[in-house]
Amino acid sequence: MVKSDCKKRLVAIQDKDVQIELTAITFDDQQTNTQQHAMSKDVEIKSGSPHKFDNLDLNMNGEELPDQTQAAAVMIDSDNAPGDSMTNNRRIVEAITEESNLKIKNVMNDIRADLGPIVGYAAEPLLPLFKACAPLTNVLYNLSFYVQMALNETPEVPPDGLTIDESAAIRLYTIEWDEPHQSLYSTLNYTLHNCPCVDLRPYFKYLKLFLTALVKLPCVAQVTIWRGITKDLSAEFSPDTLVTWRAFSSCTSALTVLESNIYLGNTGARTLLSVEVINGRTIRAHSHFATEDEILLLPGTRMVVQSQLNPAPDLYIIHLKQIIPEEILLEPPFEGARLYPKMKRYWYQKKRYTLPICLLAAFLIGGAILGSILASILRKNNPVLANVCMNPYTAFTISDTGQSPISVVSGYFNNDNKRDLAVLNQKDKSIDILLGNKDGTFPTPITVFTGLAPYIVITADFNNDNIQDLAVGNANGQSISVLLGNGGGTFQSQTQYSAGKGSRSLISGYFNNDTYLDVIVANYDDNTISILLGNDDGTLQDQTVHAVGISPNSVAAGDFNNDSKLDIAVVNQGNNTISVLLGNGDGTFQTLDTYLVGNFPDSAITRDFNNDKHLDLAVANFGDYNVGVLLGNGNGTFQAQIMYEAGNGPNSIISADFNNDNQLDLIVANWFDNATSVLLGDGNGTFSTPQVYRAGYAPSGVVAADFNNDNLLDLAATNLYGNTLSLLVRVANGSVQPMIQYAAGMYPRSIVATDFNGDNKTDLIVVNQGDSDIMLMLGNGDGTFQGRLPYIILQTPSSMALGDFNNENKSDLILTNLNSTVEILLDYSYGTFYTNWTFDTGGSPSAAISDDFNNDMKMDLAVANMYNNSVSILLGCGNGTFQNQMTFLTGKIPVSLTSGDFNNDKKRDLAVANNDGSNISVLFGNGDGTFQSQSMYKSGINSKCIISVDLNNDRILDLVVANQGENTISVLFGNKDGTFQTQIKYGAGNGPVVVVSADFNLDKIMDIAVLNQYSNNINILFGDGNMTFPTRNSLVTGIWPSAIIVDDFNNDGKSDLAVINERSNTFMIYLNSCI
Repeated sequence: MVKSDCKKRLVAIQDKDVQIELTAITFDDQQTNTQQHAMSKDVEIKSGSPHKFDNLDLNMNGEELPDQTQAAAVMIDSDNAPGDSMTNNRRIVEAITEESNLKIKNVMNDIRADLGPIVGYAAEPLLPLFKACAPLTNVLYNLSFYVQMALNETPEVPPDGLTIDESAAIRLYTIEWDEPHQSLYSTLNYTLHNCPCVDLRPYFKYLKLFLTALVKLPCVAQVTIWRGITKDLSAEFSPDTLVTWRAFSSCTSALTVLESNIYLGNTGARTLLSVEVINGRTIRAHSHFATEDEILLLPGTRMVVQSQLNPAPDLYIIHLKQIIPEEILLEPPFEGARLYPKMKRYWYQKKRYTLPICLLAAFLIGGAILGSILASILRKNNPVLANVCMNPYTAFTISDTGQSPISVVSGYFNNDNKRDLAVLNQKDKSIDILLGNKDGTFPTPITVFTGLAPYIVITADFNNDNIQDLAVGNANGQSISVLLGNGGGTFQSQTQYSAGKGSRSLISGYFNNDTYLDVIVANYDDNTISILLGNDDGTLQDQTVHAVGISPNSVAAGDFNNDSKLDIAVVNQGNNTISVLLGNGDGTFQTLDTYLVGNFPDSAITRDFNNDKHLDLAVANFGDYNVGVLLGNGNGTFQAQIMYEAGNGPNSIISADFNNDNQLDLIVANWFDNATSVLLGDGNGTFSTPQVYRAGYAPSGVVAADFNNDNLLDLAATNLYGNTLSLLVRVANGSVQPMIQYAAGMYPRSIVATDFNGDNKTDLIVVNQGDSDIMLMLGNGDGTFQGRLPYIILQTPSSMALGDFNNENKSDLILTNLNSTVEILLDYSYGTFYTNWTFDTGGSPSAAISDDFNNDMKMDLAVANMYNNSVSILLGCGNGTFQNQMTFLTGKIPVSLTSGDFNNDKKRDLAVANNDGSNISVLFGNGDGTFQSQSMYKSGINSKCIISVDLNNDRILDLVVANQGENTISVLFGNKDGTFQTQIKYGAGNGPVVVVSADFNLDKIMDIAVLNQYSNNINILFGDGNMTFPTRNSLVTGIWPSAIIVDDFNNDGKSDLAVINERSNTFMIYLNSCI
């Protein structure tokens, strides 16, 4: 228990990892607001004791902040009425100053080591508001006055089915006390943020009423909230960092923080937090404020930093995604209360449809499933779609599970010689039994219930009846559960046995050589293992305990010293080691030996990888993104680990002969890649570069088995945050055609394809922004590429395009540079460009295209200038040089442009995507290189990319726009006169940044591919020629993909894809396999 004195001003929580300085901001009296400020009169209260928070300057330039210090909080009046534009709601208006010093811990240590979960209040009775607040009369000034105010403002029949007291409890939370006294929300959140649960006791009765009211409100749709901070926090919020907000957090989904100088402004260090939440509650109907669109997050909100973006100097955008924590951070207020929504998987809708920002990857999964169903219906009436390839790149299926599936095993549960699956659902405290069909599919699951917070499941025959049983480790119950099988795919009620705290892993084996299966449990929170010896009837004896390393997370068993006695190896996540304990043959073990492995090891297995008849170890090193292999010496000792690249966030590892070469391979589930990796073994203890196969969102467990009885191993993976199971069934040749991955430079930002060396083979060039170079990779003509040839450039490029600017029938390059220039690279020969020219553009050029805008048969340039809100036109001279720029106005922050003849007058026109303003600009060309004034059309939020293509075969160009801010694409079908129809929005993925178009499935109808930066994938929307996209497919990419192009890389007449990944510094080739 942490020692604290919350009656005094607390010293800031100390942490070495993350330090964020926050303080509240208030505004001048000139700033009008809609707040009905409480003017209290003297009201007699029972106690004259001093109010312990009144003397604390909790908001202004202090060491600590109680009021929503962790919230993403900027609130703008939704009505936008003059003089009524912003409320002085201190819960949701914050900024950074240097005087304050709030230190937020990385929650790897914060919750477990310092403050603990918020529990105990739920046992309080549900009382009227006056009685629930009685213990706080010595804490808050004149509390009875504000309680009565809240009750007076509450209608007799409150919305959302709440009682008067429940609605008034929310209203009381939103009221501001008269200065200098602290409000309820300030003191409550101060205590939540800084104090252990024992200091919350005076609030317990109010929390019972308040949280009961909140959980009765519906969760808002998965949405993103925004927060502007006048400080560079990029170092503190690095990708993959875990963050917890322990207090209530008042938020808004308004993006006006980007527009107002009051918040971020245009100069100085600024950070914009984009927080993707799943369980916010809208409290406007129960708020003291008349027009407040406030979204309230519950205490214990846990998030993972997904990514960072640096779109402008000194501006950093940090994307956080809320996750459901594995442990309890907030106790539900009553039995059956749902703190989190039951996740749904949405498909797209047309027309009046607005997607929330940053939907979870479940959106994609649902779209794929529903799309394929609807597509099969459409094909009956559309002969064009019949027998069309709808899966050109990968082959897998996804099935629904319960909430938070974290482990999966396969077995024969109903003795029909068909592989079945058992999926462990942590949130539901259940196991799904999926009885397999002959074709590798699974019907509706059978559900059985387990103990508290089940974490791991194994299968074995504990009572020797030749029927598979189950054993489950219960992470929060200090127990394991054994469920004996009945033989028909059903199980008896569980029997629980005591174990240590945090049962994270368990194995079964004959540890005392008596033919009765025993169980060993790794106890994460106790730094121990529990040994439970088996009896002949399938029951287990009381545990014996053996100390191991810090935070044991996985355990494997085998005979490491060839003495016919089982030994064990324990993965210790807390000190990055493996403990090896040699068995004595009687259920006891010798003193442990310790071996170093990688950072944050998560899972381990033991097999003989080098065929020397000695067991070896393989461990998934989650923090190092690799697999460590420790070869055994046969005497119980092991060699130092050899590391192999695995993927991003490997957390589960198994071994099997995946390619039928009689050599053991490794299969790893990669948390952050949403994929599984297969590392083929060479039989000598070494492994090849991983082959990557897409899974669902956050795969947490993987199993290999032959699900369709074709004598080929298939894979099944549980996906923790998608609540799904991915099944990868191999095709007849024993493999699924994988993507091909190549190393790039640092921060690759742009990619183009053409034949640079005149050998009739497509080559690639990649811009590496971090290295300030471009990289040429010459194609071999079969879809593979030779080693990269870097070409150093002097400026920092932001984008790249192609054109033949000196009429030599060779591809030249255009680079837009951050110093407001474009650079032209000419005359490529023998691995380099021999001529380069630089020309001025507008401020911060973000994209460029080439076309003949004045009909003189010479290529010209059009450049989007992000800071000038304009397009620059540079007319080409035909020798690689250009005339001075002409400038034409666009919307705010143009970031992408496309050209085409939109009105059929044989003159080239422009369409521009404007990142700020939810619109696009169309500029008709005059044929002489000049353009008419723009016409504007609505698009989605934060438009990021635009292309022009004929999607419906009417010989009229249409427009497609990627809307990064709301996870959609907008399709604007064109009319003959150059105007465009009202946009139709389609669900795209998480963070769409680039769109391309081609006929991917060879049905002679154009399709759309969307690159999603936040979810690290590509979504392909297949067109049906009738202005709809009924079917889609999804492909996994590397980390933070930033560009995608379409070309035929292997000369087979099919459209292939190339993607570059900015964070993982790689690019990938996807060869089209449709026939």
